[in-house]
Amino acid sequence: MMKITKLAAIDIGSNAVRLLISSIYREDEKITFNKTSLIRVPVRLGEDAFVRGKISSDNEKRLIKAMKAYKLLMDIHQVEDYSAYATSAMREVKNGKKIREKIKEEAGINLEIIDGQKEGKIIFATELREYVNDKNSYLYIDVGGGSTELTVLAHGKVLNTRSFNVGTVRWLNGKVDPSYLVNEVKPWIIENCKDLGNIEIIGSGGNINHIYKYSGKKKSLNYTYLNQQRKILSALNFEDRLSIYNMKPDRADVIVPALEIYTAVMRFAKAKKMHVPKIGLTDGMIQYMYHNNEY
Repeated sequence: MMKITKLAAIDIGSNAVRLLISSIYREDEKITFNKTSLIRVPVRLGEDAFVRGKISSDNEKRLIKAMKAYKLLMDIHQVEDYSAYATSAMREVKNGKKIREKIKEEAGINLEIIDGQKEGKIIFATELREYVNDKNSYLYIDVGGGSTELTVLAHGKVLNTRSFNVGTVRWLNGKVDPSYLVNEVKPWIIENCKDLGNIEIIGSGGNINHIYKYSGKKKSLNYTYLNQQRKILSALNFEDRLSIYNMKPDRADVIVPALEIYTAVMRFAKAKKMHVPKIGLTDGMIQYMYHNNEY
């Protein structure tokens, strides 16, 4: 007999706030995760966090309204359980804890502000391991608005992981030193990948998902293609990216720094191709909840 469980995940990121509602079907030992609803609201908290060090009154109000709406949607969908996590932007602001309490009081949502290590761990709760061959070596990269998470995998195991304070919204607001990638990210990659031979990249994040979706490619993206896209999009202005590439406004500006980070990491790792499983934090949250609780 099939058992159906409905769970939800809220991800408060630096560039957007997401709600994922999933239905999980279990029949004997077979488990299927089905995305019922995915909603994304462009509340760019990173512009407040990385420039002013606190969430503005306007964005605080927008965030709380979004949380109230998400709570209503979860009720309508008859969600059994949920998780709500905030990442880089909320970690760094002075008023993060105060806003967390307001969200609990006004929207009835319990929010947890997590660090980069936990963020990476949750993403690895997904089907990501289906893309990992125990015989190969991989560098997983997730580029967000405020931070970039890197994880080295080899022989089917996680060897090392680190969160770097370089993200797309942080970059756009001039809060990333031009030498950061070379001075901080490159040495870490070289040190952790030096004995692993050929490295393949697993890319995660809204920007690389967008590039993959419109590439028309069925398997992986190679470095030459990604670097070409970086050059093309860098040469276009904001309006052209909107019209020619059918991007949302809050995607059209962050796509360029995202590609700068992805291609730099590939160069540092001397990697030729990138797998894009289109899995993110909310997917991991759903699966982490399901596998660590009894429903």
